[in-house]
Amino acid sequence: MKAIASLVVLLCWLAAPALARAPALPATDRVRIAEAFRLADALTERLWAGWSQAPFAVLLVTPEREFLIRHPRPTSDFQSLGDDSLLKSKVWTRSRQFDPHLLATFPAVAGVPTIVIGQAESTQAGSSTPWVLTLLHEHFHQLQYSRPDYYRKTHALGLARGDTTGMWMLEYPFPYTDAEVGRKFDVMRAALDTALHASPATQKAAWADYLEAREATLASLKPDDAKYLGFQLWQEGIARYTEVRMAALAAERSEPSAEFRALPDYRTYADESARAMRRIDRELAVPLADARRTAFYAIGAAEGLLLDRMEPSWRAGYFKRLFTVSPTLTGK
Repeated sequence: MKAIASLVVLLCWLAAPALARAPALPATDRVRIAEAFRLADALTERLWAGWSQAPFAVLLVTPEREFLIRHPRPTSDFQSLGDDSLLKSKVWTRSRQFDPHLLATFPAVAGVPTIVIGQAESTQAGSSTPWVLTLLHEHFHQLQYSRPDYYRKTHALGLARGDTTGMWMLEYPFPYTDAEVGRKFDVMRAALDTALHASPATQKAAWADYLEAREATLASLKPDDAKYLGFQLWQEGIARYTEVRMAALAAERSEPSAEFRALPDYRTYADESARAMRRIDRELAVPLADARRTAFYAIGAAEGLLLDRMEPSWRAGYFKRLFTVSPTLTGK
């Protein structure tokens, strides 16, 4: 019996350094992720019916480690850190595999659409509040990707041209530098900005002017290029719209946690909502040749905000018409 007790003591002594060295999810990131989960639980269904049913798997990438949260089936290369009471989730970790500046959603772990995101300081978000809203932007992509016909219809667009990695979504050779296309986009962007800031008395006419400019832009494109534009406006544009709307909803209807408010780089959701709208204005002013694919984010977001005014029920049909935002916007 004494020998057994000595063996137990020895094993505990040997295990102690390993336990002491067990990696931990950084405290600030833990608070940020918990705030994103809290907002999602409180607000997502106010904007998109069924959003709460989408996966919300997150892979946080730090300089040395990756931390996996809310994933249904982690792969064997992850080590369990147990349950986290603040995140209300199990947490797993592994050595870093992805770039700590990465910000994307794709089937990164076990085929599940997973948000792969660096810390706020390492990404374009820069600080806590926009980082949380960016996480919700990526969470909306998880809703898009979880639609049963998303991948089939994406493939049916015929835009991959042999690519099987999905990189075509970023690298498709859209005619960004074509002079005529650029001129059409200039007119369209100006009309969109005017419509976005129109008074109630001029809103209908400004909307009609925008639709006319949009149709002229589509007419200047080859069929595949027009399909790519529609795809990007539907996917990235409405994800940006969702990010903007979530900022406004959070400002109106949600009180941040005390831990989140205590972060040194915290900004209010009202401030961030205003900043998001200014960002749309700023990006709409950038020529297509300079903005390239990022132009579609601001255009699609502005279209969504205008549709809220002109066709308030448009979101009900969004997932019924993949890669088409509204019948009004296509003339159908």
